[in-house]
Order: sequence, then C-alpha cells, then structure tokens
Amino acid sequence: MAQVSIPKHGVLIADPSANMVSLIGGMLRGIGRRDYREANDAQTAMDELTNRQFDVLVIDDGLDGLDGVELVRQLRASVDSPNRYLPVVMISAAPDARRIAKARDAGVTEFLRKPFAAAHLQARLVSIEANPRGFIKAEAYKGPDRRRKTIDIGDRDRRDEAPLILTPKAS
Repeated sequence: MAQVSIPKHGVLIADPSANMVSLIGGMLRGIGRRDYREANDAQTAMDELTNRQFDVLVIDDGLDGLDGVELVRQLRASVDSPNRYLPVVMISAAPDARRIAKARDAGVTEFLRKPFAAAHLQARLVSIEANPRGFIKAEAYKGPDRRRKTIDIGDRDRRDEAPLILTPKAS
C-alpha cells in the first residue's frame, strides 16, 4: 500500500471504542503514519485539540460526552483553537442521509461508513492532502468549502444577471 505523506503534526483518533482506535491506528501505520494520538471521549479529544496541533482528526460520530457532530461544530467555532481549520474525517456505523448532512453542515471534511478498509481511509487522507479546501467563515457555517470541483464560468457570473429580490426583515 502506498504511503500517505501528510506531514507535520500527526493524527488524532477520537473513538469511544479502544478496539476501533487500535484498528484505525493499525491502518495508519500500514500507510506510513506512526504519529497519532488517541482520545476515547469528547473531553479528552477537546483537550488534545486545544493543546496540540494536528494534521487530521478521525472522529467517531458516537463519541462519548459530545457527539462527533457537536464536537466538530464547537471546534470550527473556536477562534482560539490551533485546529480550527483541521480536516475532519467522521466515521459512523449507521449514518442516514440526515446525519451525514448534519456532519457536513457542522464542518466535517470527509465521511466514512463503518466497516471500512484501510484503502478507504487512505483515499480520504490522500483527497485531503491533494485537494485542500478553503475555509468558509459565515454566520451560519464555519468549515471547509463544500465545493469539490472548480467550474470555469468564464467572464460572466450568471448571478449578476439574476434580478435582485428584497425581502423584509423579520421583526
């Protein structure tokens, strides 16, 4: 298996199951990453994310304390965190479309459904490295740009041609 070369600061694996943490750690070692840390609950994960910079967070949706979506939402909103812009790979055993949308809206970068193979994790890490996405800071959303491809629109932006519709503010 080819190595993934995300350099620098390591990977944080946040999962309530020690067996799953060990399995993901083995997958990371298999693709050449030996620099990872573990967290089995939300508080430990937040402590790690506050005190040390990481390259990637691999987080289970069902983390103890805060669920994974809420932890990512807090991380993205934390202006003082050294990991605010950190790519996040969320894993889940039984996500439905609504839960995946919530994860995306919280600022999750990539998603993996359990069970998954090392090749699936490697593909997400390679995608993160090869296609870094800008970070959006808006009132309703803080996280990676959701657009995965750039489309050339030429000289004219069709939004400039749309009529301006003003709506009254709610009081």
